[in-house]
Amino acid sequence: MRYYIIVGEASGDLHASNLMKAIKEQDVNAEFRFWGGDLMQKQGGHLVKHYKDTAFMGAVDVLMNLRTIKRNFTLCQNDLMAYQPDVLILVDYAGFNLRMAKFAHTNGLKVFYYISPKVWAWNVSRVKKIKAYVHRVFVILPFEVPFFEKYGVQSDYTGNPVLDAIENRPHKNEPFQTFVSRNGLDQRPKVALVAGSRKSEIAYILPYMLEMVDKYAEFQFVVAGAPSFTAADYEPYIKGRNVAVVFNQTYELVQQARAALVTSGTATLETALLNCPQVVCFKTWGGKFMDLLAKKVILKVPYISLVNLVLNKEAVAELVQSNCTADAIQRELQPLLEESPLRFDMLQDYAELHRIMGGAGASTKTARLMLEALDFKA
Repeated sequence: MRYYIIVGEASGDLHASNLMKAIKEQDVNAEFRFWGGDLMQKQGGHLVKHYKDTAFMGAVDVLMNLRTIKRNFTLCQNDLMAYQPDVLILVDYAGFNLRMAKFAHTNGLKVFYYISPKVWAWNVSRVKKIKAYVHRVFVILPFEVPFFEKYGVQSDYTGNPVLDAIENRPHKNEPFQTFVSRNGLDQRPKVALVAGSRKSEIAYILPYMLEMVDKYAEFQFVVAGAPSFTAADYEPYIKGRNVAVVFNQTYELVQQARAALVTSGTATLETALLNCPQVVCFKTWGGKFMDLLAKKVILKVPYISLVNLVLNKEAVAELVQSNCTADAIQRELQPLLEESPLRFDMLQDYAELHRIMGGAGASTKTARLMLEALDFKA
């Protein structure tokens, strides 16, 4: 069968690559054409556009790149119709993918959504589009099933692909000494800086994270380099500080770190499932105006981190917008570096998170359900 997949960021590239691998195990003649990244490319098929050229975050970033986004959408429309796949598989990336869902559905193509948009957090009206244009929805968070059911959308919880990625990660049981030697790091305990994969995230959030470096000389701070960036992209922010950057090793770094500063998103869940205490940081343009807008208009949920949303409690601190300051980060980070009650409680909450999320196998289960829905016969 022929599969067309659209991904818009690094985490989608990871999870889509695992889904592709699982599909190939069940459909040995699978053909792929996709918008994604290096990990998907390793699974075979044709990469139309890399996510590093399509990932835009926030209203300002989007407005500044409207012409590029429009060109990308036209390219995708034409390429999709020329390929005529058996199914279009959309992976997160709501703004772009929901428009493609409408286009594909209108032109008679079957549409699956894997890792559905976070419509429960903002823009609930998008549920209507999902109901109208998407044939099957595969969700990765347990609370999404009752949410969609409330709006008349049937969905399947197939587990979370993060669990697969973590279970199959490289250097899974690597000793600390091996990790530091392999990456040329020193012997100090590590603090991981997981600042995201978008340029705007790096610009708005990383500088505040880096203010911790001079406050904790006994720790080595290590940036989890995004796969679409180079060391030169981080240097203007590091500004000569004794900070290391390691690329394509986020899981390896986080599992070795004493604590982590993490930009809101899938990375918060990954960090928790790797049992690394964390402080969630989120900051974009707008300052206090955006604080007010988020509270009154945008956010429809009490938390921004997936960890807290799944647990339905504030298990990890969330520093958002004007609350994301150097002083606040230090206040929340300090007890996590010690043997404190806060650190102990967070790790206990992580254990409950593991229980709720279940084990690995999400990619295989999702692939099986997709092929059943396509009436695939081996």
